[in-house]
Amino acid sequence: MLTDGVRPDWFDARLFPVESRWLDVDGCSIHYVDEGSGPTLLMLHGNPTWSFLYRRLIAGLADRFRCVALDYPGFGLSGARAGYGFTPQEHAAVVTSFVRELDLRDATPIVQDWGGPIGLSAVLADRDRYSRLIIGNTWAWPMSTIKMQVFSELMGGSVTGGLMSRRFNAFVGQIIPRSMRRRELTDAEMAMYRGPFPTDESRVPVQVFPREITKAKTLLAELADRADSYADLPTLLLWADADIAFGPSEFSRWNLVLDDVRPYVLHGAGHYWQDDAGEEAALAIRSWWDGALVLGDDPVA
Repeated sequence: MLTDGVRPDWFDARLFPVESRWLDVDGCSIHYVDEGSGPTLLMLHGNPTWSFLYRRLIAGLADRFRCVALDYPGFGLSGARAGYGFTPQEHAAVVTSFVRELDLRDATPIVQDWGGPIGLSAVLADRDRYSRLIIGNTWAWPMSTIKMQVFSELMGGSVTGGLMSRRFNAFVGQIIPRSMRRRELTDAEMAMYRGPFPTDESRVPVQVFPREITKAKTLLAELADRADSYADLPTLLLWADADIAFGPSEFSRWNLVLDDVRPYVLHGAGHYWQDDAGEEAALAIRSWWDGALVLGDDPVA
């Protein structure tokens, strides 16, 4: 695992011009960035990304908001304690402790991919610390579609997942760039996404997440059962409509689950919309905060 307080050689500060910070959380060395001042935006990544995913949002929002983005243990520049299993339940516990350590209040999580179940679990643990939600291309209920079951086995299974996610690093090398729809990642940007996962062993966390799509039934069922605990929070539903993972059915369900929701569609953007359409997403967040969101908000087809 990475050494606390030291950026690795592959870190390109020109692409991610932020101050790196580390915090000991539940025995893990958590790397995070804390840029700007104002209302707190807690930026939570999915698989197999890290806080670097949010660089465009940070650049577009730090003049008005406090942008806090952390890396889960085993991702980015964060190190895991001995015996850490890299499950969403463990990540949610780390995020909960992280928020308490920094004493974040009136926070607004920005969640996408696995950041949804992880972030919303943290919200349920400390509901009084959160005042709004920004939800984009994620879920918070058990997934039973054939597509997700096949993906879970392919990328997370003991045999195929070991080959695809670990040996060939396909999640980083293939899925990330192919999930970008509006722009093409540069070689330097891809080096930053590859950086945390140089070896088979370092890619274990990447394999665990897809496995947990079907294994984390208790966590996901609890989020669905307790949705009313966060459904009243004012929510911006930022939705990339060219995402191959989450589409119209998940978008529709969020609109039914949430009581105070404002949808905004990032037309033509892919799964990693924070990078693919970060500038537009930042503008949408600013407009929503001001109660003036009017553009791009037609429903997903």
